[in-house]
Amino acid sequence: MGEVLSFDAYVEDEVPDKSQENYRIRCYKIYFYLEDDTVEVNEPVLKNSGLPQGIFIRRHRISLPPPNEDQFYTVHDFNINTDIVFYGRTFKIYNCDAFTKNFLTKIGIKLNPPGQCPEDPYMKTRREKLDCMEPLRPYEPFDTLKQFLEYDKKVLRFFCVWDDSGSVFGDRRELILHYFLSDDTIEIKEVLPHNSGRDYTSLFLQRRKLPKYGPPGVYQPGQLTDRTVLNVYGGYSETRVYGYLLDKYNLGQLDQEFYKDTDLSIGTTINVWGRKVLLCDCDDFTKTYYRTKYGIENFTSIPCKAPPPPKIERKFPPYTGFGSEEDSLRSCIGIMPTPHQRNFKKFMEFDSYGNISNILRFFAKLITHKCADAERMFVISYFLRDDTISVFEPVERNSGYTGGMFLKRVRVKKPGQEVFKSEFSEYIKAEELYVGAKVDVNGYLFLLVNADEYTLNYMERHSDKFPLSNIELILQKLKEEECKSRELKQVFTTADCMHTKMVDFNTFSTVYIVMGVFIKFPWDKLERLYRRCYFRLNRSSLTMLMAVLVLLCAARLPLQLPYLVILVATVGVSLVMAVLCNRPTFHQDHMGLAF
Repeated sequence: MGEVLSFDAYVEDEVPDKSQENYRIRCYKIYFYLEDDTVEVNEPVLKNSGLPQGIFIRRHRISLPPPNEDQFYTVHDFNINTDIVFYGRTFKIYNCDAFTKNFLTKIGIKLNPPGQCPEDPYMKTRREKLDCMEPLRPYEPFDTLKQFLEYDKKVLRFFCVWDDSGSVFGDRRELILHYFLSDDTIEIKEVLPHNSGRDYTSLFLQRRKLPKYGPPGVYQPGQLTDRTVLNVYGGYSETRVYGYLLDKYNLGQLDQEFYKDTDLSIGTTINVWGRKVLLCDCDDFTKTYYRTKYGIENFTSIPCKAPPPPKIERKFPPYTGFGSEEDSLRSCIGIMPTPHQRNFKKFMEFDSYGNISNILRFFAKLITHKCADAERMFVISYFLRDDTISVFEPVERNSGYTGGMFLKRVRVKKPGQEVFKSEFSEYIKAEELYVGAKVDVNGYLFLLVNADEYTLNYMERHSDKFPLSNIELILQKLKEEECKSRELKQVFTTADCMHTKMVDFNTFSTVYIVMGVFIKFPWDKLERLYRRCYFRLNRSSLTMLMAVLVLLCAARLPLQLPYLVILVATVGVSLVMAVLCNRPTFHQDHMGLAF
Protein backbone atom coordinates (compact mmCIF):
# COMPACT_ATOMS: atom_id res chain seq x y z
CA MET A 1 0.00 0.00 0.00
CA GLY A 2 1.02 3.59 -0.59
CA GLU A 3 2.15 6.11 1.99
CA VAL A 4 -0.44 8.41 3.61
CA LEU A 5 0.05 11.76 5.33
CA SER A 6 -2.19 12.47 8.34
CA PHE A 7 -3.08 15.99 9.53
CA ASP A 8 -5.16 17.16 12.51
CA ALA A 9 -7.57 20.00 11.77
CA TYR A 10 -10.65 21.69 13.12
CA VAL A 11 -13.51 23.83 11.85
CA GLU A 12 -15.44 26.57 13.66
CA ASP A 13 -19.15 26.10 12.90
CA GLU A 14 -21.47 28.96 13.69
CA VAL A 15 -24.50 28.08 15.80
CA PRO A 16 -27.27 30.63 15.14
CA ASP A 17 -30.24 31.28 17.44
CA LYS A 18 -28.74 29.63 20.49
CA SER A 19 -27.78 31.55 23.60
CA GLN A 20 -25.70 28.82 25.24
CA GLU A 21 -23.11 28.74 22.42
CA ASN A 22 -22.23 30.92 19.40
CA TYR A 23 -19.93 28.48 17.67
CA ARG A 24 -18.91 24.86 17.93
CA ILE A 25 -15.51 23.29 17.38
CA ARG A 26 -15.49 20.18 15.18
CA CYS A 27 -12.30 18.13 14.85
CA TYR A 28 -11.26 16.32 11.64
CA LYS A 29 -8.58 14.03 10.26
CA ILE A 30 -7.18 14.92 6.79
CA TYR A 31 -5.49 12.05 4.92
CA PHE A 32 -3.34 12.78 1.82
CA TYR A 33 -2.48 9.72 -0.30
CA LEU A 34 0.90 10.20 -1.98
CA GLU A 35 0.35 7.58 -4.63
CA ASP A 36 -2.36 9.53 -6.48
CA ASP A 37 -2.60 12.90 -4.65
CA THR A 38 -6.09 12.11 -3.38
CA VAL A 39 -7.56 13.61 -0.21
CA GLU A 40 -9.97 12.13 2.37
CA VAL A 41 -11.51 13.99 5.34
CA ASN A 42 -12.84 12.02 8.30
CA GLU A 43 -14.54 13.30 11.48
CA PRO A 44 -13.90 11.11 14.56
CA VAL A 45 -17.02 9.84 16.28
CA LEU A 46 -17.81 11.77 19.46
CA LYS A 47 -20.19 10.15 21.98
CA ASN A 48 -23.56 11.86 22.42
CA SER A 49 -22.69 14.66 19.98
CA GLY A 50 -25.98 14.48 18.12
CA LEU A 51 -24.20 15.15 14.78
CA PRO A 52 -23.65 12.87 11.76
CA GLN A 53 -19.97 11.88 11.94
CA GLY A 54 -17.58 9.64 10.08
CA ILE A 55 -16.38 10.24 6.49
CA PHE A 56 -16.86 13.93 5.76
CA ILE A 57 -15.24 14.03 2.26
CA ARG A 58 -14.67 10.87 0.31
CA ARG A 59 -11.27 10.09 -1.13
CA HIS A 60 -10.64 11.85 -4.43
CA ARG A 61 -8.53 14.61 -5.95
CA ILE A 62 -9.71 18.03 -4.80
CA SER A 63 -9.21 21.15 -6.91
CA LEU A 64 -7.79 24.36 -5.52
CA PRO A 65 -10.10 27.25 -4.66
CA PRO A 66 -10.75 29.91 -7.31
CA PRO A 67 -9.10 31.34 -9.30
CA ASN A 68 -6.91 28.18 -9.49
CA GLU A 69 -9.71 25.66 -9.78
CA ASP A 70 -8.03 24.05 -12.79
CA GLN A 71 -5.28 22.74 -10.53
CA PHE A 72 -5.37 20.09 -7.75
CA TYR A 73 -3.91 19.92 -4.27
CA THR A 74 -0.43 18.45 -4.01
CA VAL A 75 1.80 17.59 -1.07
CA HIS A 76 3.45 21.03 -1.23
CA ASP A 77 0.12 22.72 -0.35
CA PHE A 78 -0.01 21.17 3.15
CA ASN A 79 1.76 22.50 6.24
CA ILE A 80 1.17 22.85 9.99
CA ASN A 81 -0.64 25.87 11.44
CA THR A 82 -2.13 26.88 8.10
CA ASP A 83 -5.63 27.11 6.65
CA ILE A 84 -6.78 24.95 3.76
CA VAL A 85 -10.07 25.28 1.89
CA PHE A 86 -12.06 22.28 0.64
CA TYR A 87 -15.18 23.21 -1.32
CA GLY A 88 -15.62 26.51 0.48
CA ARG A 89 -15.07 25.14 4.02
CA THR A 90 -11.91 26.29 5.78
CA PHE A 91 -10.00 23.66 7.75
CA LYS A 92 -7.34 24.86 10.19
CA ILE A 93 -4.45 22.38 10.33
CA TYR A 94 -2.80 22.59 13.73
CA ASN A 95 -0.72 19.41 13.89
CA CYS A 96 0.29 16.15 12.16
CA ASP A 97 1.79 12.80 13.06
CA ALA A 98 5.52 11.98 13.21
CA PHE A 99 5.65 10.24 9.82
CA THR A 100 4.14 13.28 8.13
CA LYS A 101 6.63 15.61 9.81
CA ASN A 102 9.59 13.50 8.70
CA PHE A 103 8.32 13.19 5.15
CA LEU A 104 7.65 16.91 4.71
CA THR A 105 11.09 17.72 6.10
CA LYS A 106 12.76 15.33 3.65
CA ILE A 107 11.10 16.89 0.62
CA GLY A 108 12.26 20.37 1.71
CA ILE A 109 9.14 21.85 3.25
CA LYS A 110 9.79 24.02 6.28
CA LEU A 111 7.22 23.13 8.95
CA ASN A 112 5.50 25.79 11.02
CA PRO A 113 5.29 25.38 14.79
CA PRO A 114 2.32 23.22 15.82
CA GLY A 115 -0.79 24.87 17.21
CA GLN A 116 -3.59 23.79 19.55
CA CYS A 117 -7.23 22.96 18.99
CA PRO A 118 -9.44 25.37 20.95
CA GLU A 119 -11.82 23.89 23.50
CA ASP A 120 -15.42 23.53 22.49
CA PRO A 121 -17.53 25.75 24.82
CA TYR A 122 -20.41 23.30 24.82
CA MET A 123 -18.20 20.35 25.73
CA LYS A 124 -16.63 22.42 28.49
CA THR A 125 -20.04 23.15 30.02
CA ARG A 126 -21.06 19.53 29.70
CA ARG A 127 -17.86 18.33 31.36
CA GLU A 128 -18.44 20.61 34.32
CA LYS A 129 -21.90 19.14 34.84
CA LEU A 130 -20.54 15.62 34.74
CA ASP A 131 -17.80 16.49 37.21
CA CYS A 132 -20.42 17.63 39.70
CA MET A 133 -22.07 14.22 39.54
CA GLU A 134 -18.93 12.19 40.19
CA PRO A 135 -17.76 11.61 43.79
CA LEU A 136 -14.39 12.85 44.83
CA ARG A 137 -13.55 9.36 46.16
CA PRO A 138 -13.92 6.31 43.91
CA TYR A 139 -16.53 3.74 44.80
CA GLU A 140 -15.51 0.55 46.50
CA PRO A 141 -15.46 -2.34 44.04
CA PHE A 142 -18.12 -4.95 44.69
CA ASP A 143 -17.48 -7.64 42.12
CA THR A 144 -20.26 -10.23 42.35
CA LEU A 145 -19.98 -11.54 38.79
CA LYS A 146 -17.82 -14.52 39.77
CA GLN A 147 -20.27 -15.59 42.48
CA PHE A 148 -23.18 -15.20 40.07
CA LEU A 149 -21.56 -17.23 37.29
CA GLU A 150 -20.52 -20.01 39.70
CA TYR A 151 -23.74 -20.37 41.70
CA ASP A 152 -26.44 -19.20 39.34
CA LYS A 153 -29.63 -21.33 39.57
CA LYS A 154 -28.25 -23.14 42.64
CA VAL A 155 -30.62 -22.84 45.57
CA LEU A 156 -30.49 -24.34 49.07
CA ARG A 157 -33.86 -25.48 50.35
CA PHE A 158 -34.76 -25.92 54.01
CA PHE A 159 -38.03 -27.14 55.49
CA CYS A 160 -38.82 -25.10 58.57
CA VAL A 161 -41.62 -24.24 60.95
CA TRP A 162 -42.71 -21.10 62.77
CA ASP A 163 -44.48 -21.85 66.03
CA ASP A 164 -46.98 -19.03 66.54
CA SER A 165 -49.24 -20.96 68.88
CA GLY A 166 -48.46 -18.54 71.72
CA SER A 167 -50.35 -15.68 70.10
CA VAL A 168 -54.11 -15.33 69.85
CA PHE A 169 -55.52 -17.63 67.15
CA GLY A 170 -51.95 -18.65 66.31
CA ASP A 171 -50.76 -22.07 65.24
CA ARG A 172 -47.73 -23.80 63.75
CA ARG A 173 -46.89 -22.54 60.28
CA GLU A 174 -44.95 -24.77 57.88
CA LEU A 175 -42.48 -22.84 55.72
CA ILE A 176 -39.95 -23.52 52.96
CA LEU A 177 -36.78 -21.39 52.96
CA HIS A 178 -34.85 -20.85 49.72
CA TYR A 179 -31.28 -19.56 49.96
CA PHE A 180 -29.94 -18.33 46.59
CA LEU A 181 -26.20 -18.90 46.40
CA SER A 182 -25.78 -16.47 43.49
CA ASP A 183 -26.46 -13.35 45.58
CA ASP A 184 -26.94 -14.56 49.21
CA THR A 185 -30.63 -13.68 49.25
CA ILE A 186 -33.39 -15.55 51.09
CA GLU A 187 -36.96 -16.28 50.07
CA ILE A 188 -39.58 -17.96 52.27
CA LYS A 189 -42.81 -19.59 51.12
CA GLU A 190 -45.62 -20.90 53.29
CA VAL A 191 -47.13 -24.35 52.88
CA LEU A 192 -50.84 -24.04 53.54
CA PRO A 193 -52.60 -27.27 54.48
CA HIS A 194 -55.97 -28.13 53.04
CA ASN A 195 -58.84 -26.13 54.52
CA SER A 196 -56.48 -24.07 56.68
CA GLY A 197 -58.73 -21.02 56.51
CA ARG A 198 -55.85 -18.74 55.48
CA ASP A 199 -55.63 -16.77 52.27
CA TYR A 200 -53.01 -18.01 49.86
CA THR A 201 -50.03 -15.72 49.35
CA SER A 202 -47.26 -16.40 46.90
CA LEU A 203 -44.47 -15.44 49.32
CA PHE A 204 -44.15 -15.32 53.09
CA LEU A 205 -40.92 -13.30 52.74
CA GLN A 206 -39.91 -11.61 49.50
CA ARG A 207 -36.50 -12.46 48.13
CA ARG A 208 -33.92 -10.21 49.75
CA LYS A 209 -30.98 -10.28 52.12
CA LEU A 210 -32.15 -11.20 55.60
CA PRO A 211 -30.54 -9.29 58.52
CA LYS A 212 -29.63 -11.29 61.58
CA TYR A 213 -30.82 -8.69 64.07
CA GLY A 214 -34.15 -7.44 62.83
CA PRO A 215 -36.32 -5.57 63.04
CA PRO A 216 -33.86 -2.74 63.92
CA GLY A 217 -36.52 -0.06 64.09
CA VAL A 218 -37.48 2.85 61.89
CA TYR A 219 -34.59 4.76 60.33
CA GLN A 220 -34.65 8.47 59.61
CA PRO A 221 -34.37 9.56 55.97
CA GLY A 222 -30.75 9.31 54.88
CA GLN A 223 -29.67 7.33 57.93
CA LEU A 224 -29.39 4.02 56.14
CA THR A 225 -27.36 4.56 52.96
CA ASP A 226 -24.62 2.78 51.12
CA ARG A 227 -22.16 5.69 51.63
CA THR A 228 -21.76 8.59 54.05
CA VAL A 229 -22.11 12.00 52.38
CA LEU A 230 -20.50 15.09 53.90
CA ASN A 231 -21.89 18.48 52.88
CA VAL A 232 -19.21 21.02 52.04
CA TYR A 233 -19.72 24.79 52.48
CA GLY A 234 -17.33 27.11 50.84
CA GLY A 235 -15.37 26.83 47.67
CA TYR A 236 -13.08 23.91 47.14
CA SER A 237 -12.56 24.66 43.46
CA GLU A 238 -12.36 27.69 41.24
CA THR A 239 -15.73 27.10 39.59
CA ARG A 240 -17.91 25.73 42.41
CA VAL A 241 -18.60 27.33 45.77
CA TYR A 242 -20.60 24.44 47.23
CA GLY A 243 -20.73 20.63 46.96
CA TYR A 244 -20.23 17.46 48.93
CA LEU A 245 -17.65 14.86 49.84
CA LEU A 246 -17.84 11.15 50.56
CA ASP A 247 -16.62 10.12 54.00
CA LYS A 248 -13.80 7.69 53.40
CA TYR A 249 -13.83 6.62 57.06
CA ASN A 250 -17.57 5.80 56.96
CA LEU A 251 -18.20 7.55 60.26
CA GLY A 252 -21.71 6.99 61.56
CA GLN A 253 -22.55 4.34 58.96
CA LEU A 254 -24.78 1.50 60.22
CA ASP A 255 -23.24 -1.94 59.94
CA GLN A 256 -25.71 -4.78 59.35
CA GLU A 257 -24.99 -8.50 59.35
CA PHE A 258 -26.93 -10.72 56.97
CA TYR A 259 -27.47 -14.46 57.02
CA LYS A 260 -25.00 -16.51 55.01
CA ASP A 261 -24.98 -20.17 54.06
CA THR A 262 -22.71 -20.87 57.05
CA ASP A 263 -25.45 -19.67 59.42
CA LEU A 264 -28.03 -22.18 58.17
CA SER A 265 -28.15 -25.75 59.45
CA ILE A 266 -30.72 -28.27 60.66
CA GLY A 267 -31.82 -27.46 64.19
CA THR A 268 -30.86 -23.78 63.97
CA THR A 269 -33.39 -21.08 64.82
CA ILE A 270 -33.12 -17.97 62.65
CA ASN A 271 -34.67 -14.55 63.13
CA VAL A 272 -37.02 -13.59 60.30
CA TRP A 273 -37.92 -10.03 61.19
CA GLY A 274 -38.80 -10.93 64.77
CA ARG A 275 -40.23 -14.39 64.01
CA LYS A 276 -38.34 -17.41 65.32
CA VAL A 277 -38.14 -19.95 62.51
CA LEU A 278 -36.73 -23.43 63.21
CA LEU A 279 -34.92 -25.25 60.39
CA CYS A 280 -36.07 -28.87 60.53
CA ASP A 281 -34.88 -30.55 57.33
CA CYS A 282 -33.36 -29.92 53.90
CA ASP A 283 -33.35 -31.51 50.46
CA ASP A 284 -30.69 -33.75 48.92
CA PHE A 285 -28.96 -30.95 46.99
CA THR A 286 -28.50 -28.95 50.18
CA LYS A 287 -27.06 -31.96 51.97
CA THR A 288 -24.62 -32.57 49.12
CA TYR A 289 -23.58 -28.90 49.11
CA TYR A 290 -22.78 -28.79 52.85
CA ARG A 291 -21.12 -32.20 52.73
CA THR A 292 -18.85 -31.17 49.84
CA LYS A 293 -18.00 -27.60 50.90
CA TYR A 294 -18.00 -27.78 54.70
CA GLY A 295 -17.66 -31.52 55.40
CA ILE A 296 -20.89 -31.74 57.41
CA GLU A 297 -22.26 -35.27 57.74
CA ASN A 298 -24.97 -34.94 60.41
CA PHE A 299 -28.31 -34.20 58.75
CA THR A 300 -30.68 -35.60 61.36
CA SER A 301 -34.07 -34.12 60.61
CA ILE A 302 -36.43 -32.71 63.21
CA PRO A 303 -40.14 -33.56 62.93
CA CYS A 304 -41.86 -30.37 61.87
CA LYS A 305 -45.30 -31.68 61.09
CA ALA A 306 -47.86 -30.56 63.58
CA PRO A 307 -49.83 -33.37 65.24
CA PRO A 308 -53.16 -33.90 63.53
CA PRO A 309 -56.02 -32.14 65.26
CA PRO A 310 -58.52 -34.32 67.06
CA LYS A 311 -61.23 -35.49 64.75
CA ILE A 312 -64.51 -33.91 65.64
CA GLU A 313 -67.29 -36.43 65.56
CA ARG A 314 -70.43 -35.04 64.08
CA LYS A 315 -73.57 -35.69 66.04
CA PHE A 316 -76.76 -36.19 64.11
CA PRO A 317 -80.31 -36.00 65.43
CA PRO A 318 -82.26 -39.26 65.87
CA TYR A 319 -84.11 -40.84 63.00
CA THR A 320 -87.57 -39.30 62.59
CA GLY A 321 -89.23 -42.27 60.90
CA PHE A 322 -89.94 -40.47 57.62
CA GLY A 323 -88.30 -42.14 54.65
CA SER A 324 -85.21 -44.28 54.96
CA GLU A 325 -82.41 -43.60 57.41
CA GLU A 326 -80.05 -42.60 54.60
CA ASP A 327 -82.50 -40.07 53.14
CA SER A 328 -83.14 -38.54 56.55
CA LEU A 329 -79.40 -38.20 57.14
CA ARG A 330 -78.90 -36.31 53.86
CA SER A 331 -81.18 -33.56 55.14
CA CYS A 332 -78.84 -33.06 58.12
CA ILE A 333 -75.64 -32.69 56.08
CA GLY A 334 -76.45 -29.68 53.92
CA ILE A 335 -79.01 -26.94 53.52
CA MET A 336 -80.24 -28.38 50.23
CA PRO A 337 -81.12 -32.07 50.75
CA THR A 338 -79.87 -34.40 48.05
CA PRO A 339 -80.95 -37.98 47.38
CA HIS A 340 -78.90 -40.82 48.80
CA GLN A 341 -76.29 -42.13 46.37
CA ARG A 342 -76.11 -45.89 46.25
CA ASN A 343 -72.87 -47.80 45.91
CA PHE A 344 -72.54 -47.71 42.13
CA LYS A 345 -69.25 -49.63 42.13
CA LYS A 346 -70.82 -52.52 44.04
CA PHE A 347 -73.85 -52.41 41.77
CA MET A 348 -71.68 -52.76 38.64
CA GLU A 349 -69.62 -55.54 40.23
CA PHE A 350 -72.51 -57.73 41.41
CA ASP A 351 -75.15 -56.88 38.83
CA SER A 352 -76.55 -59.87 36.96
CA TYR A 353 -75.22 -60.54 33.48
CA GLY A 354 -75.54 -63.65 31.33
CA ASN A 355 -76.11 -66.76 33.41
CA ILE A 356 -74.45 -65.17 36.46
CA SER A 357 -77.28 -63.85 38.56
CA ASN A 358 -75.34 -62.84 41.71
CA ILE A 359 -78.41 -63.86 43.70
CA LEU A 360 -78.15 -66.29 46.63
CA ARG A 361 -81.28 -68.44 46.97
CA PHE A 362 -82.06 -70.54 50.03
CA PHE A 363 -84.92 -72.91 50.83
CA ALA A 364 -86.28 -72.10 54.27
CA LYS A 365 -88.87 -73.32 56.74
CA LEU A 366 -90.86 -71.14 59.06
CA ILE A 367 -90.06 -71.74 62.72
CA THR A 368 -93.33 -71.34 64.57
CA HIS A 369 -95.50 -72.96 67.23
CA LYS A 370 -98.44 -73.18 64.85
CA CYS A 371 -98.70 -76.63 63.37
CA ALA A 372 -100.35 -75.30 60.21
CA ASP A 373 -97.36 -73.05 59.43
CA ALA A 374 -94.63 -75.53 60.34
CA GLU A 375 -94.64 -77.24 56.93
CA ARG A 376 -94.65 -74.07 54.85
CA MET A 377 -91.62 -73.74 52.54
CA PHE A 378 -90.15 -70.45 51.35
CA VAL A 379 -87.48 -69.26 48.92
CA ILE A 380 -85.27 -66.49 50.34
CA SER A 381 -83.34 -64.55 47.69
CA TYR A 382 -80.41 -62.32 48.64
CA PHE A 383 -79.35 -59.78 45.98
CA LEU A 384 -75.63 -59.08 46.24
CA ARG A 385 -75.72 -55.83 44.26
CA ASP A 386 -77.70 -53.87 46.88
CA ASP A 387 -77.97 -56.27 49.91
CA THR A 388 -81.74 -56.59 49.57
CA ILE A 389 -83.82 -59.66 50.47
CA SER A 390 -87.04 -60.99 49.03
CA VAL A 391 -89.09 -63.93 50.39
CA PHE A 392 -91.30 -65.98 48.08
CA GLU A 393 -93.65 -68.82 49.04
CA PRO A 394 -94.20 -71.45 46.33
CA VAL A 395 -97.82 -72.24 45.60
CA GLU A 396 -98.84 -75.63 47.00
CA ARG A 397 -102.20 -77.15 46.17
CA ASN A 398 -104.68 -77.82 48.97
CA SER A 399 -102.38 -76.18 51.55
CA GLY A 400 -104.83 -73.47 52.50
CA TYR A 401 -102.29 -70.70 51.61
CA THR A 402 -102.30 -68.68 48.43
CA GLY A 403 -98.50 -68.50 48.19
CA GLY A 404 -96.71 -65.88 46.13
CA MET A 405 -94.64 -62.91 47.34
CA PHE A 406 -94.24 -63.10 51.11
CA LEU A 407 -91.84 -60.11 51.40
CA LYS A 408 -91.11 -57.59 48.70
CA ARG A 409 -87.47 -56.96 47.90
CA VAL A 410 -86.09 -54.71 50.64
CA ARG A 411 -83.15 -54.41 53.03
CA VAL A 412 -83.93 -56.29 56.24
CA LYS A 413 -82.78 -54.93 59.59
CA LYS A 414 -81.39 -57.15 62.30
CA PRO A 415 -83.76 -57.66 65.23
CA GLY A 416 -83.39 -55.98 68.61
CA GLN A 417 -82.37 -52.52 67.36
CA GLU A 418 -83.79 -49.21 68.44
CA VAL A 419 -85.85 -47.50 65.78
CA PHE A 420 -85.34 -43.82 66.62
CA LYS A 421 -81.57 -43.45 67.01
CA SER A 422 -78.77 -41.41 65.48
CA GLU A 423 -76.67 -44.36 64.27
CA PHE A 424 -77.41 -46.42 61.19
CA SER A 425 -79.19 -49.70 61.69
CA GLU A 426 -77.45 -52.97 60.96
CA TYR A 427 -78.83 -55.04 58.12
CA ILE A 428 -78.59 -58.73 57.31
CA LYS A 429 -75.46 -59.46 55.29
CA ALA A 430 -74.67 -62.27 52.88
CA GLU A 431 -72.05 -63.72 55.25
CA GLU A 432 -74.79 -64.46 57.80
CA LEU A 433 -76.71 -66.75 55.42
CA TYR A 434 -75.77 -70.43 55.21
CA VAL A 435 -77.51 -73.78 55.39
CA GLY A 436 -78.65 -74.35 58.96
CA ALA A 437 -78.72 -70.67 59.91
CA LYS A 438 -81.74 -69.02 61.50
CA VAL A 439 -82.76 -65.69 60.01
CA ASP A 440 -85.20 -63.24 61.58
CA VAL A 441 -87.04 -61.38 58.80
CA ASN A 442 -89.24 -58.67 60.30
CA GLY A 443 -90.33 -60.90 63.20
CA TYR A 444 -90.62 -64.16 61.22
CA LEU A 445 -87.94 -66.70 62.08
CA PHE A 446 -86.76 -68.86 59.16
CA LEU A 447 -84.49 -71.89 59.14
CA LEU A 448 -82.35 -72.22 56.01
CA VAL A 449 -82.54 -75.90 55.12
CA ASN A 450 -80.98 -75.93 51.67
CA ALA A 451 -79.60 -73.78 48.86
CA ASP A 452 -79.42 -74.00 45.09
CA GLU A 453 -76.33 -75.09 43.22
CA TYR A 454 -75.27 -71.55 42.24
CA THR A 455 -75.38 -70.40 45.87
CA LEU A 456 -73.30 -73.33 47.11
CA ASN A 457 -70.72 -72.84 44.37
CA TYR A 458 -70.55 -69.11 45.04
CA MET A 459 -69.99 -69.65 48.76
CA GLU A 460 -67.25 -72.18 48.08
CA ARG A 461 -65.51 -69.84 45.63
CA HIS A 462 -65.62 -67.03 48.18
CA SER A 463 -64.70 -69.08 51.22
CA ASP A 464 -62.87 -66.07 52.70
CA LYS A 465 -66.24 -64.40 53.24
CA PHE A 466 -68.07 -67.65 54.00
CA PRO A 467 -65.76 -69.56 56.38
CA LEU A 468 -68.31 -72.35 56.87
CA SER A 469 -67.83 -73.24 53.19
CA ASN A 470 -64.05 -73.55 53.43
CA ILE A 471 -63.25 -77.23 52.86
CA GLU A 472 -59.70 -76.87 54.16
CA LEU A 473 -60.94 -75.56 57.51
CA ILE A 474 -63.47 -78.38 57.75
CA LEU A 475 -60.79 -81.00 57.09
CA GLN A 476 -58.53 -79.33 59.61
CA LYS A 477 -61.33 -79.61 62.15
CA LEU A 478 -61.54 -83.33 61.50
CA LYS A 479 -57.79 -83.75 61.85
CA GLU A 480 -57.90 -82.12 65.28
CA GLU A 481 -59.83 -85.14 66.61
CA GLU A 482 -56.61 -87.15 67.05
CA CYS A 483 -57.69 -88.51 70.42
CA LYS A 484 -60.19 -90.80 68.67
CA SER A 485 -58.04 -91.64 65.65
CA ARG A 486 -57.36 -95.27 66.80
CA GLU A 487 -61.04 -96.00 67.40
CA LEU A 488 -61.96 -94.39 64.07
CA LYS A 489 -59.36 -96.49 62.28
CA GLN A 490 -60.81 -99.74 63.67
CA VAL A 491 -64.40 -98.74 62.85
CA PHE A 492 -63.59 -97.65 59.28
CA THR A 493 -61.46 -100.77 58.69
CA THR A 494 -64.42 -102.93 59.73
CA ALA A 495 -66.78 -100.96 57.47
CA ASP A 496 -64.41 -101.29 54.48
CA CYS A 497 -65.18 -104.89 53.53
CA MET A 498 -63.67 -104.66 50.05
CA HIS A 499 -60.38 -103.22 51.40
CA THR A 500 -60.58 -100.26 49.02
CA LYS A 501 -59.83 -97.74 51.76
CA MET A 502 -63.07 -96.00 50.82
CA VAL A 503 -66.50 -95.81 52.53
CA ASP A 504 -69.81 -94.37 51.38
CA PHE A 505 -71.34 -91.18 52.77
CA ASN A 506 -73.97 -92.90 54.93
CA THR A 507 -71.37 -95.06 56.67
CA PHE A 508 -69.07 -92.07 57.15
CA SER A 509 -71.76 -89.86 58.71
CA THR A 510 -73.11 -92.69 60.90
CA VAL A 511 -69.67 -93.52 62.29
CA TYR A 512 -68.89 -89.89 63.15
CA ILE A 513 -72.24 -89.34 64.79
CA VAL A 514 -71.86 -92.49 66.88
CA MET A 515 -68.31 -91.60 67.87
CA GLY A 516 -69.44 -88.11 68.96
CA VAL A 517 -67.19 -86.17 66.64
CA PHE A 518 -69.97 -84.00 65.34
CA ILE A 519 -71.35 -82.97 68.70
CA LYS A 520 -69.77 -79.55 68.08
CA PHE A 521 -69.41 -79.99 64.32
CA PRO A 522 -72.36 -78.46 62.36
CA TRP A 523 -74.24 -80.65 59.96
CA ASP A 524 -73.86 -78.15 57.11
CA LYS A 525 -70.09 -78.77 57.22
CA LEU A 526 -70.73 -82.43 56.71
CA GLU A 527 -72.77 -81.48 53.66
CA ARG A 528 -69.80 -79.56 52.27
CA LEU A 529 -67.74 -82.72 52.51
CA TYR A 530 -70.54 -84.56 50.78
CA ARG A 531 -70.27 -82.16 47.84
CA ARG A 532 -66.52 -82.62 47.59
CA CYS A 533 -66.27 -86.39 48.04
CA TYR A 534 -65.43 -88.91 45.29
CA PHE A 535 -68.14 -90.78 43.41
CA ARG A 536 -67.82 -94.28 42.00
CA LEU A 537 -69.98 -96.58 39.98
CA ASN A 538 -70.20 -100.29 40.76
CA ARG A 539 -67.68 -101.94 38.46
CA SER A 540 -69.53 -105.27 38.45
CA SER A 541 -72.68 -103.61 37.11
CA LEU A 542 -70.78 -101.89 34.35
CA THR A 543 -68.91 -105.08 33.53
CA MET A 544 -72.17 -107.02 33.28
CA LEU A 545 -73.70 -104.40 30.99
CA MET A 546 -70.69 -104.32 28.70
CA ALA A 547 -70.47 -108.14 28.59
CA VAL A 548 -74.10 -108.50 27.47
CA LEU A 549 -73.64 -105.91 24.74
CA VAL A 550 -70.44 -107.56 23.52
CA LEU A 551 -72.05 -111.03 23.41
CA LEU A 552 -75.05 -109.74 21.48
CA CYS A 553 -72.86 -108.01 18.97
CA ALA A 554 -70.55 -111.02 18.62
CA ALA A 555 -73.39 -113.55 18.09
CA ARG A 556 -75.08 -111.19 15.61
CA LEU A 557 -78.47 -112.19 16.92
CA PRO A 558 -81.39 -111.14 14.75
CA LEU A 559 -83.22 -108.13 16.13
CA GLN A 560 -86.51 -109.87 16.82
CA LEU A 561 -89.01 -108.98 19.51
CA PRO A 562 -87.97 -111.66 22.07
CA TYR A 563 -84.34 -110.71 21.77
CA LEU A 564 -85.12 -107.04 22.05
CA VAL A 565 -87.13 -107.61 25.23
CA ILE A 566 -84.25 -109.58 26.77
CA LEU A 567 -81.76 -106.89 25.74
CA VAL A 568 -83.83 -104.04 27.16
CA ALA A 569 -84.44 -105.90 30.43
CA THR A 570 -80.75 -106.67 30.84
CA VAL A 571 -79.75 -103.08 30.18
CA GLY A 572 -82.40 -101.81 32.61
CA VAL A 573 -81.28 -104.08 35.42
CA SER A 574 -77.67 -103.05 34.85
CA LEU A 575 -78.54 -99.36 34.96
CA VAL A 576 -80.56 -99.77 38.18
CA MET A 577 -77.66 -101.55 39.86
CA ALA A 578 -75.27 -98.88 38.65
CA VAL A 579 -77.47 -96.08 40.03
CA LEU A 580 -77.88 -97.84 43.38
CA CYS A 581 -74.14 -98.16 43.65
CA ASN A 582 -73.61 -94.48 42.84
CA ARG A 583 -72.95 -93.39 46.40
CA PRO A 584 -70.40 -90.93 47.60
CA THR A 585 -67.32 -92.47 49.11
CA PHE A 586 -64.57 -90.98 51.21
CA HIS A 587 -60.98 -91.82 50.45
CA GLN A 588 -58.35 -91.68 53.14
CA ASP A 589 -55.99 -89.68 50.92
CA HIS A 590 -58.69 -87.11 50.22
CA MET A 591 -59.77 -86.84 53.83
CA GLY A 592 -56.29 -86.82 55.25
CA LEU A 593 -57.30 -89.38 57.92
CA ALA A 594 -55.33 -92.42 59.00
CA PHE A 595 -57.58 -95.48 58.67
